[in-house]
Amino acid sequence: MDATLDPARSPAPTPRTRRQVVPSAVLGTLFFVVAEVMLFSGMISAFTISKAGALPGMWPMPGQPRLPAEATALNTVLLLLSGVVLFVSQRLFQKKSPVAHWVTLAAWALGASFVALQGVEWTALLASGLTLTSSPLGSFFYLIVGGHALHAVGALLALGWAWLQMARGKLSPGFFFGTQTFWYFVVLMWPVIYARVYF
Repeated sequence: MDATLDPARSPAPTPRTRRQVVPSAVLGTLFFVVAEVMLFSGMISAFTISKAGALPGMWPMPGQPRLPAEATALNTVLLLLSGVVLFVSQRLFQKKSPVAHWVTLAAWALGASFVALQGVEWTALLASGLTLTSSPLGSFFYLIVGGHALHAVGALLALGWAWLQMARGKLSPGFFFGTQTFWYFVVLMWPVIYARVYF
C-alpha cells in the first residue's frame, strides 16, 4: 500500500507558522491610548460644561490666579517639537543609522523639558493660591493637566528605556513603535488640553 494513502504511515503535517500581524506592544498600546482618549474626552467635556454654567465673572473665581497661557505656549512648542524629532528618529532607526539613538535622546530631552517647565508652572500657581480645592478651575486644572503630566512621565520612562535599548543595539521595532504611539498620544492630546483649559 502506498504510504501516502496509509494514515498510520503518512508523515506528520508540518505545523503552520503564525505570522504576527501587529506586534503585541503596539496592539496593547493602541488599546490603552483609545481608553485614555475617552478618559480625557470625558474630563474635558465636564470642564467645558462647568465653565459654561458658571455665572458671569465667576470663572475663574475672584481671587484665583489666571492660568499662564503665554508661558505655557513655550512648553507646548517643546512638546510638539519632541514629537517631530521622535518621528525623525524612527526613520533613522529603520535605516539603521548610527545617530538614531542620539536623535531619540533629543526627543526625550525635549519631552523632559516640557514636564520640568510644567512643574515650574505648577509651583507658581500653587504659591498664588490655585489648589485642588480652591475652586472648580483648580480642581479641573490639576485633574486634567495632572493626568496628562502622569502620562507624560510614564511615556518618558518608556522612551528612556527604548533609547537605552537602542544604544545597546537591542531595541525591537515593535517596542519602539509602541513607545512612539504612547508618546504621540501625549504630544497630540496636549494641544487639545491647552486650547480647552487655558483659554
